[in-house]
Amino acid sequence: MYNNLQLARKYLQYYLSASNAQGHGMHSPFVFDFILNVLNNKTGYLPPRQLAQLRAQLLNENKLLNIEDMGAGSRLARSKKRTVAQLARTAVKPPKYGEMLYRLARHYQPSTIVELGTSLGLTSAYLAMAAPKATVFTIEGSQEIAAVAARNFSKLGLTNVIQLTGNFDQQLPQALDQLEIVDLCYIDGNHRYEPTVRYFERLLKKSNNNTILIFDDIHWSPEMEQAWAQIRQHPAVRCTVDIFQLGLVFFRQEFKVKQDHRIRF
Repeated sequence: MYNNLQLARKYLQYYLSASNAQGHGMHSPFVFDFILNVLNNKTGYLPPRQLAQLRAQLLNENKLLNIEDMGAGSRLARSKKRTVAQLARTAVKPPKYGEMLYRLARHYQPSTIVELGTSLGLTSAYLAMAAPKATVFTIEGSQEIAAVAARNFSKLGLTNVIQLTGNFDQQLPQALDQLEIVDLCYIDGNHRYEPTVRYFERLLKKSNNNTILIFDDIHWSPEMEQAWAQIRQHPAVRCTVDIFQLGLVFFRQEFKVKQDHRIRF
């Protein structure tokens, strides 16, 4: 894992090399549409207010949870007990990214969504509420965290979320066996090189032209940067977008020449 100073330097390198956030000069119609409707459409695709209300409640919940080992890359891996509020502050993506994922699912309307790393269920809820006709398979390693997520899904009235609890290496194949195609997958769990590449290779077998894969914390450590570089170089990958915290992978064959974009977000 990079320390704070190293991450700040990484972010500065990203910012200085990234394309502007408005899409000016972008020649790819698909990527321009992505910038316009996913990264920047903050008024057209507004998440339900219940999501912000739930986040506020979780930030004030002092229930103590026993947390099983969540794997490398977890900000909580060194401690076995955390409150819900601590998890909401440190292990849940900030609203900016949850809302972006909501716009992504709302714009592309995937039918099947897979998430590795449920946490408290906020990201799952953003995705499930953006695409109400989709089925969301979400996997969490910790039983007690998964129980809080299940409570949150019930509170929001979500019926299109299927929870799986346990090791990703066991649960992901079980989820994929039930699916012909994965339209959208958000990978936020074991932040190491080998597992990340392995998850990508498994998901690749269930991908098609429209599949979107989203990798969390691609600049979090040298291992994650190595994994991201290898994924970008795979011949099936036709386009990637790096917004620093997240890396997005597209397989669309209309990209005759592979494209890799860094875009400020």
